[in-house]
Amino acid sequence: MHIRVINPNTTADMTATIGEAARDIAAPGTRITATQPAHGPVSIESHFDEAISAVGVLEEVLAGERERVDAYVIACFGDPGLQAARELTRAPVVGIAEAAFHMASLISTRFSIVTTLGRTGIIAEHLLDQYGFRHHCRRVRAAEIPVLDLEENADAALDRVIAECRRAKEEDNIGAIVLGCGGMAKLTGQIRDAVGLPVVEGVTAAVKLAEALAGLGLETSKYGDLAFPRPKPFSGRYEHLSHLDLQDGSKG
Repeated sequence: MHIRVINPNTTADMTATIGEAARDIAAPGTRITATQPAHGPVSIESHFDEAISAVGVLEEVLAGERERVDAYVIACFGDPGLQAARELTRAPVVGIAEAAFHMASLISTRFSIVTTLGRTGIIAEHLLDQYGFRHHCRRVRAAEIPVLDLEENADAALDRVIAECRRAKEEDNIGAIVLGCGGMAKLTGQIRDAVGLPVVEGVTAAVKLAEALAGLGLETSKYGDLAFPRPKPFSGRYEHLSHLDLQDGSKG
């Protein structure tokens, strides 16, 4: 089984961290390829960042289709480009926020999310509504750290995340914590040990769900809104996306 884990930002160190976490959790025999777009933001901390990064995510999916990838993981907690990515492939595509919500709801009746910045917490709230998990989530909390601090000031960032997780445990009446950033992929064990609650991290959750979906032979439905996009001309910088014909396996 080959899973392509796509870091939607362009920071190579974070891609390496995400890839390492994915490989550590993957089953024997599962091949993990961690990739990132060639162009886009170095971190994703706004709707604008997500919109720009989504194009890179889709190009990474198209590249994966040429390699006959079995499943994809979009490793940003905003799940940028998730539904569009599903249009491009029959393979399962799993976003890390959606995966984490599902996993947390299976082990607890209430959870809180601890993310990086307050403004990205609002984006997480939108996803809770979109995916139908609002009633499971008690609170979305922010450690108020820039995403890149998870790589560049790792010890201080971890301390702030742990402190916010402890407040969540004490104040939110929850059974589990969801970590709200792909850059936290390697922190699960440390946070769990420090806080004493189950901790769900989206990259690892998404890899296991992707393995399960592919192992069950479940493909992305091509009926309704997730059918392959109709081939058409694109202009300017997106001309290379013109006349995609994905139904017969060709890529343009």
